[in-house]
Amino acid sequence: MRKFLLFLISLLIGVMLFVWIGKLVGWQEIKNAFLVFTGWQGMVILGLTILTALVGTWKWKEILKSGGTNISFGTLLRTYLASFSIRYFAPVIIIGAELFQGYILKERNLVPWSKGMASVVIDRILEWTANLVVIFFGVLIFLLMIGLPPMKLMLIFGGVFLVFASGIIYFYFKTLKRESIAKAFAKILKQQLDSQPLEIEKEIFNFFKLKKLSMWKAFGFSFLRAVVMYFRAWLLILFLGKEISGLAVFSILGFTYLAVMIPIPTALGSHEAIQTLVFNSLDLGLPTATAFTMIIRGAEFLIALAGVIILFRLGLIFLKNFLFKRLEKLTNQNDF
Repeated sequence: MRKFLLFLISLLIGVMLFVWIGKLVGWQEIKNAFLVFTGWQGMVILGLTILTALVGTWKWKEILKSGGTNISFGTLLRTYLASFSIRYFAPVIIIGAELFQGYILKERNLVPWSKGMASVVIDRILEWTANLVVIFFGVLIFLLMIGLPPMKLMLIFGGVFLVFASGIIYFYFKTLKRESIAKAFAKILKQQLDSQPLEIEKEIFNFFKLKKLSMWKAFGFSFLRAVVMYFRAWLLILFLGKEISGLAVFSILGFTYLAVMIPIPTALGSHEAIQTLVFNSLDLGLPTATAFTMIIRGAEFLIALAGVIILFRLGLIFLKNFLFKRLEKLTNQNDF
């Protein structure tokens, strides 16, 4: 119930921000900018969005392969899309998508829980690392080009960045020293630690070794995904009729990642709020900023919708298997 309330509150905040931006910019202006985007241009943006999902799936496949688990690309893609839909529509459900991925690996692919969850954690760590690198340099470029943003926005988005950056730095510091993070948190929380977190941590430690080629390949896929998103942003701005430098696009991508880190469903409102500031500062126009965020959201919404369909089908399959097991158990008891 508490998670559902958090979802509603975050969604409400997003809607309020979106409406405020719409009134500020003007709905007709947004519509006019949005109408520029039609036909083959939309297919290009959608295709690049699909490509980000394919690259993300391949990265996950390489991570699993490094641990001795080989699963077909198609199987992993379905699970990846289903988990993406959870993150996209319900980001307030902390680690919900990650637990789902680990559960699917265990139930459908017979991957041990420790290996499956370790692969998911590694995947998220690598993605956050790439995102934070893009955010850092993107914001730095913006500050060098424009100057400081309004204090309120700087505090909100700067605080979010610092939280994630501190977490990633702490993770790498402890991992490289091979010091248990699970034991440290258990000590702080004064909780008894069972073997599962330690087994997952062991798998993670085995992956993050400087001489391990698979680790660097996975890092490469993480940054390749960022490159695809960079070109998607650049092309979309060009499609909307604006000229922009490569460095400015990098800055816009950094702020996109920053907005997504705030747990609001589909980044509704938060993405518009920050890109309105960025686009206006870069003389790209407020309507263009809102059209940019709405088109990106539309393409990602279609991917997430496909994930929801897969999620629904997987749920039905597991429900059917559960009922069959229960029925078989009851039948065996009656026969006895």
